[in-house]
Amino acid sequence: MALPAVDGRHYVYRVDAPAEALPADLFWDAWHCHDESALPRAWDVFDAAVIRRVD
Repeated sequence: MALPAVDGRHYVYRVDAPAEALPADLFWDAWHCHDESALPRAWDVFDAAVIRRVD
């Protein structure tokens, strides 16, 4: 999952979740992980995230 941040960069996170997990759950998991780091704040807009399934 890629999250855009206020510094203009996209930060990528791998979110481990069951296949039936909702995209919004994946988004919030990655966003909270980013928000707890020292990185610039990520946009908390679901539509801004890029979610790709990796098998």
